[in-house]
Amino acid sequence: MTNTDPNRDVHGTSKVTPVARKKGLGWLAWLIAALVLLALLFLLLRSCGHKDQATTTNTTETTTVTNTPSSAATPPVAVEQVTLPNGKTVGLEPKTLNYDLQRYLASSAPTPQTFTFGNLNFATDSASLPSGAQATVGALAQILTAYPKARVQLNGYADSTGTDPHNTQLGAARAQSVAQALQAQGVAADRIKTATGGASNPVDTNATSQGRAENRRTELTVLAK
Repeated sequence: MTNTDPNRDVHGTSKVTPVARKKGLGWLAWLIAALVLLALLFLLLRSCGHKDQATTTNTTETTTVTNTPSSAATPPVAVEQVTLPNGKTVGLEPKTLNYDLQRYLASSAPTPQTFTFGNLNFATDSASLPSGAQATVGALAQILTAYPKARVQLNGYADSTGTDPHNTQLGAARAQSVAQALQAQGVAADRIKTATGGASNPVDTNATSQGRAENRRTELTVLAK
């Protein structure tokens, strides 16, 4: 009897049709494509996570650098408002000549007493009053005006640069410069004496520029109060 089944060969063995094989390969391709898509999506999400983490880290570091200077900022110097005997008020910074002078004049401590200006250091070979000393001289004039019985002497000094005669003359000019500034603020001339120490009695070494600047100074001695 003749074999009429197209799926069997002459020996009775079943043949796999090309259609069935193509269908199996089609599902496998879809599965592989889905796995590849999932892998790409995973890698994309992981890359975004790393970028977010790096951004957060950089933002934190920037904030830290920005905040460091403000936390280390120098606090403002406290100024004490002092009421003088004439009823006027003057702002005085503690541990300065004017602050110590006012407390001394208000006390019963004996005379004489010498005070050194903290910010009245002249430039080399100059008797011009430093611009930063204007506020100090202004407050000093207010204090002396409030204590009319006080008599003072201004002593000018120089560093070791130059000859002794020149330094003596320079010290006198510096003392006179401060006296004129006080007189311009209303302090009577007969209440102020001037003197010079030249390069004598240095308060610091003359071997350094900083030391020489400290020696170019003016001192105030209270003679009576």
